[in-house]
Amino acid sequence: MTRIVSHTIADAPELSRSLLESLVQFSPTGQLLNLHAQMAHSPAVLAAYTAVRQATVTHGTLDPRVRSALMLATAGVSGSDYAQALTSFLAVRAGWRQTEVLALREGKPLGEDKTDALVSVAREAATGSGRVGDATWQRAADCGWSSEQLAEAFAFLALTVFTAYFLNYAQTPMDLPTGPE
Repeated sequence: MTRIVSHTIADAPELSRSLLESLVQFSPTGQLLNLHAQMAHSPAVLAAYTAVRQATVTHGTLDPRVRSALMLATAGVSGSDYAQALTSFLAVRAGWRQTEVLALREGKPLGEDKTDALVSVAREAATGSGRVGDATWQRAADCGWSSEQLAEAFAFLALTVFTAYFLNYAQTPMDLPTGPE
């Protein structure tokens, strides 16, 4: 059972309405997602989510495929079916094949050394409360990821952890296909 009230744009707290209007434009379904409808109950939660999301859009330099791989790998360890479904959808939209989506979600290598190295950093950070071993970090650097790109990867980790934890916390009902099995 869900724990937090879901809102429409019309009945959301005033401070959440404009944020919800902007989120609908980027929704994978073209409609308000349950996660946004619940986040809207607290304008602070919705504003925090949209701020991190907007920062990745405005200032992110990583390729969309890499971004989606980082989020999917993080969601894969989150314990949130909703986060996994959402990031799976985004990964397919970014150009990953279904088999690659499954591999990323399950922590299996893609066979693309450079991408695998950065995804390993994100996945290890997601499972280790932000901690990444020196060998994992160095492997990513040796594969050509700059310190700026390694730092930026954290933004996608943070966005996904924030979202997945909220979904688990609120017990948000699924309104997306669950993705590849």
